[in-house]
Amino acid sequence: MLLTVNGEEREFDRSLTVSQFLTELGVDPRKVALERNLEIVPRSAYEITELSDGDRLEVVHFIGGGSVAAETSPSGGEDVFTVAGREFHSRLIVGTGKYEDFEETRRAIEASGAEIVTVAVRRVNVTNPDQEMLIDFVDPKKYTYLPNTSGCYTAEEALRTLRLAREAGGWNLVKLEVFGEDKTLYPDMIETLKGTELLVREGFDVMVYCSDDPLYARRLEDAGAAAIMPLGAPIGSGLGLQNPVNIRLIVEQADVPVLVDAGVGTASDATFAMELGCDGVLMNTAIAHAGDPIAMARAMKLAVESGRLAHLAGRMPRKMVADPSSPLGGLI
Repeated sequence: MLLTVNGEEREFDRSLTVSQFLTELGVDPRKVALERNLEIVPRSAYEITELSDGDRLEVVHFIGGGSVAAETSPSGGEDVFTVAGREFHSRLIVGTGKYEDFEETRRAIEASGAEIVTVAVRRVNVTNPDQEMLIDFVDPKKYTYLPNTSGCYTAEEALRTLRLAREAGGWNLVKLEVFGEDKTLYPDMIETLKGTELLVREGFDVMVYCSDDPLYARRLEDAGAAAIMPLGAPIGSGLGLQNPVNIRLIVEQADVPVLVDAGVGTASDATFAMELGCDGVLMNTAIAHAGDPIAMARAMKLAVESGRLAHLAGRMPRKMVADPSSPLGGLI
């Protein structure tokens, strides 16, 4: 029997069920999702699904692609971040890619205090089934995995990817990214809007990476997006927020959470985003490529908390002239 597995032809000397096929590969069925001829095979059907000669199979898993003390508002109440009906105490979402190894990834996530981590969906290395997996270091029972569609350029590619992600881990909360081209990795907003509509119809709760265009942000929310995630600057650039005016406009009009996604370079960028009124910040490279990723993860945790508290407290009015802190009356 000849099968195409993750793009490569492999020959087997007998008929196999999906369960037997995964055993032959040495792959743990609990950690992967399987697609057969563009149709996902549910785990419950692995034992009874017979493979046929010529089948095209995709076996994927999650890779690094992003108890915490509760914050309090100035009035003393708990400040909870809610998205798609789920409550979180950390407003920092971190990616899981670009680290030296999974152990560094784990340590950085712990230092960040994040409760949501983004993960990419990629093919399993079937030639080395013993290769370490992210899931062995970052426990999905402890952290909320946020599967993303990084690397997708059409709405249909994104839908296919997230169907597999849902089968692999059972998560409906997902992050949609549909790139327009390779140089800037800016979102293709036409395909992004189409993808949002498709995913919402299939029951996904969609957090959407988008441009900092307030009009498109409104369209995405009208299409059912669970959160709007405008870029601060190009992905991985570290340039900080390039258009705070538009970010503020998106925040002011939105009835769903708004999180800055991409472009953060250092802690002050994260604080600035939170001071604008954003509900959270998502970052990866700013931590993973720092000189000391673990220390930067701690810095980002404090930066997001500080910016949120400053926003809730309300900044002082800006003035064009000096206003002395000490009274001038009674001078000697």
